[in-house]
Amino acid sequence: GIQLVESGGGSVQEGGSLELSCAAPGYSVSRFCMAWFRQALGKQREAVAGIDGDGQTSYTDSVKGRFTISQDNTKRILYLKMNSLKAEDTAMYYCAADLKMPWQSRPCSGRLGDGMDYWGKGTLVTISS
Repeated sequence: GIQLVESGGGSVQEGGSLELSCAAPGYSVSRFCMAWFRQALGKQREAVAGIDGDGQTSYTDSVKGRFTISQDNTKRILYLKMNSLKAEDTAMYYCAADLKMPWQSRPCSGRLGDGMDYWGKGTLVTISS
């Protein structure tokens, strides 16, 4: 199966920015539905953003206008650019993929985060106020 490896996490102050990366060696990230999730301490994991191979994106309401998901199929990397970070964005961030079918069969945009079957180990994002 796919090995998803996240990087780019760190500690920044409120209002700052970070860009997370997710490497998917050997896989074409634009063939499948890809997504970013996060899990804060003591809370359930939530889907943050998803992207289809045609570039259609979807976001949870709390990050709209601040986060941008994108992909570079040449480099086989998924990105999450995070701006205007808030203390409540503090969480472990995970990259995920649905490899059961090509994205056209069930686009990400209609099902933010649902149906992912491969996960990375996460990268920690800490926002200080």
